[in-house]
Amino acid sequence: MNHPHLLHSVLKARLPVACFALAVLAGPGCVTLRHTAAIQLGDALAESGSTFATDDDPELVRSAAPFSLKLIEGLLAETPSHRGLRLAAARGFTQYAFVFLEQDADLMADQDFAGATLLRARARRLYLRARDHGLRGLDSAHGGFPGMLRADPKAAVMRTGPDDVPLLYWTAAAWGAAIALSKDNAELIADQVRVEALIDRALELNERFEAGAIHAFLIPYEMARPGAAGDPAARARRHFERAMELCAGGQAGPLVSLAETVAVAKQDRTEFQALLKQALAIDPAAHPEWRLANLVMQRRARWLLARTDELILPDSNPSVLKETP
Repeated sequence: MNHPHLLHSVLKARLPVACFALAVLAGPGCVTLRHTAAIQLGDALAESGSTFATDDDPELVRSAAPFSLKLIEGLLAETPSHRGLRLAAARGFTQYAFVFLEQDADLMADQDFAGATLLRARARRLYLRARDHGLRGLDSAHGGFPGMLRADPKAAVMRTGPDDVPLLYWTAAAWGAAIALSKDNAELIADQVRVEALIDRALELNERFEAGAIHAFLIPYEMARPGAAGDPAARARRHFERAMELCAGGQAGPLVSLAETVAVAKQDRTEFQALLKQALAIDPAAHPEWRLANLVMQRRARWLLARTDELILPDSNPSVLKETP
């Protein structure tokens, strides 16, 4: 999964003032003013740029992100139909679960399987929480959307338009990630058709979204898309090429994704290592808007390279073959 903008920023200069105003307006006689203040702060949070995305210290972001996520949910309790906040929550919880829970679980699984299992369970819960925020955001613009998506996914998504692409993408990303961590949950696995409808509609509406994020999502998805025609690896490669084109080669995510899915599936050691080394060669400082995402994916690239012999069978030894009777 590609995450070019890691977590929504709440570090605007007006934030402390707005938070103070909300506290002052907490009395029962100030419901209207409190609601208005919540909307104004929600607008600021939803529209502000991400300072986290440009940070060069993932551990600092790990510590700061929970505060912003809980603040967003607190505001949503006051303004449940705020689409911008629903998007911020869907995006933020998805990114937090992937970067700071699921990836940590992968890195520690060999040494602490029980601990990794707990982290993955927590990640799954947060992915589903993100999915629900995304669905509620879509519902606020298209009444009854979650129910229609359950009944007829392809018809439901046709009601959405270009303005819905961010919510379509992050809802699909969260839902798909939850499914990937739920191999023993038949009910959740059955939701894959809904994820597919959401992401395919997002691609149809705006394939350039977030510098190729939809194409990057589809690299691993195509390898498991049920009932699709043609070679899944070929479909995945087409999305990879477009993702790299749209980000001008500046993101490590698509490279890591192709290595981890297609190259491993094909047992192509040369391509696997070349893709990961190319990801590591990207200078995070050259693309400040993707600095944190690139640092995170480069960490994963180093981990994957260290596991090459576990993921890909060693090359045949010609000398051994010659000695075989």
